Amino acid sequence: MDKKAPHPLFKLATELGPLLIFFFVNAKSNLFIATGVFMVAVVIAIIAAYLVTRHVPLMAIVTAVVVVVFGTLTLILHDETFIKMKPTIVYTLFAAILGGGLLFGRSFIAIMFDQMFNLTPHGWRILTFRWALWFLAMAVVNEIVWRTQSTDFWVTFKVFGMVPLTMLFAVTQMPLIKRYQLEPVSLERSEAEAGDVSKG
Repeated sequence: MDKKAPHPLFKLATELGPLLIFFFVNAKSNLFIATGVFMVAVVIAIIAAYLVTRHVPLMAIVTAVVVVVFGTLTLILHDETFIKMKPTIVYTLFAAILGGGLLFGRSFIAIMFDQMFNLTPHGWRILTFRWALWFLAMAVVNEIVWRTQSTDFWVTFKVFGMVPLTMLFAVTQMPLIKRYQLEPVSLERSEAEAGDVSKG
């Protein structure tokens, strides 16, 4: 089934919307109410993305599952620890998948990022290694922040710290992506080559 390209604003809303809702609800009430609302918002975002594009990226699915599982534990046990550990679990899982793939000669970053680029195998390996290290670093940072800072500080950092930092890291990878980007074969070139073959 062909994937429809969503409007950039729609994509931004489904990815950042739940986090912003989480932040504002926590500011107005408490972490437990914010967690419940966050879970609902994440599920709605996944459904909306599928209805519009008929496709949901693997990263979004994994993140949603962890949010629901750890959010449920947070509410049932009334323990903030579970929702605070959610980013650590997600980042560690992504790092393990990417790092484990490299050990077996596979670059799973293409699958995780929904094949956004067309790189050489060497380019994919370098990009995969960098993102694995980044996810591992973010897991460590999240552990440090939630264990040493207040809940409100952690929520603020999660929304306005982790997200911008990850976007900045992604931007810094563009030179690598451009260096190893495979040039698409144009239609005219393909037709010309086909004509040469037929003449031969």
